[in-house]
Amino acid sequence: MQQRASKAPPHRLTGRLAVETEQGAFLGDTRIRLLEAIDAHGSISQAAKFVPLSYKAAWDAVDTMNNLADRPLVTRATGGRHGGGTRLTNYGRQMVELYRALETEYQSALERLTASMNEGGAGTLREFRRLLKRMSMKTSARNQFVGIIVGLKAGEVDYEVRLKLDDANELAAIVTRESAENLRLSIGMEIWALVKSSSVLILTGKETRTTARNHLWGEVSHIRPDAINTEVTLALPGGKTVCAVISNESVNNLALTPGRPACAVFKASAVILCAPD
Repeated sequence: MQQRASKAPPHRLTGRLAVETEQGAFLGDTRIRLLEAIDAHGSISQAAKFVPLSYKAAWDAVDTMNNLADRPLVTRATGGRHGGGTRLTNYGRQMVELYRALETEYQSALERLTASMNEGGAGTLREFRRLLKRMSMKTSARNQFVGIIVGLKAGEVDYEVRLKLDDANELAAIVTRESAENLRLSIGMEIWALVKSSSVLILTGKETRTTARNHLWGEVSHIRPDAINTEVTLALPGGKTVCAVISNESVNNLALTPGRPACAVFKASAVILCAPD
């Protein structure tokens, strides 16, 4: 008796919802689970273990979310072994609830898409997956800000762009005229600003003068030493942060400790602007 060939099981799509601003990724499954764990444990170290993430990766994610959000999602209290307690703000809880509601609708849409694609065969599914992979993008810039353009000054070669990050902080960027025209920069436009941590200097004396256009004052919130360099994070007024990588010698010379006032300094030419298509 000849056996009938078994029918291949239908393809099924499952996905992780990513909520994006016009300037890029904002919330995803890992970050949402981190926020939920912070709300449950009140501790960034305990939340990081639950996700799981490294302690550094957890703080990096929190800093990025706070920098990209209109209002802080997470607040911290100084003191204690790992910098004190951490809690989710009401705005942060609203974002988590919104994400979970969207996630349910998203999976329902994927189920409907799966049914349609199974009718077209495996080739269609492979093409769809390849497209999704090509569309993903990440940046190595440690500092990511979203701001509103409040000033534009045109020169013969360059444009000076002033961005308002929040009520307490602004930054300046210098881009070529061609770049400004390609990005279609205009007053009131929301745009993404990227600054590499290696381009940021740290100062502690207010009397110090520099030629750099950007001076963002805050307090040292984290110090992460390595063999040669140290990563220093400043908490800015309004809940945003800025990260710098400086030498261990500089950390000692400046006597940097958590809670000490300090200034993140970087040139306007070190700021990279990004805009959606």
